[in-house]
Amino acid sequence: MNPFKIIFRVISLMVIIVVAIPTLIVGRVWWSGTHPIESKSDVAIVLGAAQFNGRPGPVLEARLKQARILYKENLVDQIITVGAGAPGDRTTEGAAGRYWLVNHGVKNSAVISVPKGRDTLSSTKAYAKVVAGKKVLVVTDPWHCLRATTMAKDLGISVTCSPVESGPNSVGSATSKYLLRESVAYLAYITLGRAGINLSDH
Repeated sequence: MNPFKIIFRVISLMVIIVVAIPTLIVGRVWWSGTHPIESKSDVAIVLGAAQFNGRPGPVLEARLKQARILYKENLVDQIITVGAGAPGDRTTEGAAGRYWLVNHGVKNSAVISVPKGRDTLSSTKAYAKVVAGKKVLVVTDPWHCLRATTMAKDLGISVTCSPVESGPNSVGSATSKYLLRESVAYLAYITLGRAGINLSDH
């Protein structure tokens, strides 16, 4: 066979792989965020986002509102707010989330704060220790759903995602940049990041 044809075929195959894999990943991230499977679960997990002296920022507030809807519709019996504080913070994302929920109609006994985790993986490891054997609904942004649930499943959690329906990162408001960023983050996790999962952690 002509060596130039071999080289051409190899290059063509590489181009197809380079184009196809990112396209597939973006498609999966988009699908997970726009086709959620919400069913009766034991607990909703609200993943943390920025808070300001105990007041949830717009992203966190949207997640808390979504969790409250799940609770009011009896889709979950309990809500767990997750997230540590940044250096210098007076409180944590988890504590701020719990305070907001209790002050917006959720029973005090139905909300638990796990004030740990500054990223998705560390937050997932933190809440995994308190939801063993439970069915979980993770509440987060649509484009974050795939990565968040994949990490949870890797820790043996029975999980689905309830993406926010309002706020700056809802489907109608989130930028394409966020979709691409989450796609890259998901790809990085499944190719390299799983080394950070220690099954003995839960």
